[in-house]
Amino acid sequence: MSQRDATQSLALVIGLGNPGAEYARHRHNVGFRVVDALARAHGLAFSRAKLTRAHTAQGRIAGRRVILAKPQTFMNRSGQAVGRLARWHKVPPQQILVVYDELDLPLGRLRLRPEGGAGGHNGMRSIIEALGSQGFPRLRVGIDRPPGKMDPADYVLHPFSQEEAEIVAPVIDQAVTAIETWLAEGIVAAMDRYNRPFVQEGEADPPPTVREAGAGRTPGEERPA
Repeated sequence: MSQRDATQSLALVIGLGNPGAEYARHRHNVGFRVVDALARAHGLAFSRAKLTRAHTAQGRIAGRRVILAKPQTFMNRSGQAVGRLARWHKVPPQQILVVYDELDLPLGRLRLRPEGGAGGHNGMRSIIEALGSQGFPRLRVGIDRPPGKMDPADYVLHPFSQEEAEIVAPVIDQAVTAIETWLAEGIVAAMDRYNRPFVQEGEADPPPTVREAGAGRTPGEERPA
């Protein structure tokens, strides 16, 4: 598929998280928060898609037909929803962007990649198994490592502190523009623009970072994660 064809075809944007109000502000749900912000920015509303076990919103973003989705299967079964969505709408892996939390990125960092392994993230492992492919783009949102000896599995199921929340809010906005860039221009343009330290408005723009090789690790979740 050419770049022109890719940017004209239907795309799926999947945000990962755990369903339910009690998990909404957890670090593990930052993927949900990004797709919620993307939907608000373009006037799209989510509704329940029972057949695919997800909440979905459909419309056009950056001139492109898009389905936004939030799996309602809990994190470690995310592939059940993503696999059904991909099959039902006949979307190839290359046109599926997954947004999720990353322990091995500092808070305030975004990292896009065109493909890769699960890196210890059970939601991503489930999606790779369901699609039978690692060849789908992903946008990782840094949540930083837990302090001290805190169990990472517990850490991701806690909300951001007030100080962290003030950093995360503009990062979510930047993630929205990164997705818009991917939809309009493709993964290479999005990587070139957003794979760098987060910069607050008004600060000097840092030089681009060297693209990291290999996916970061996130914890194995067996509970709601």
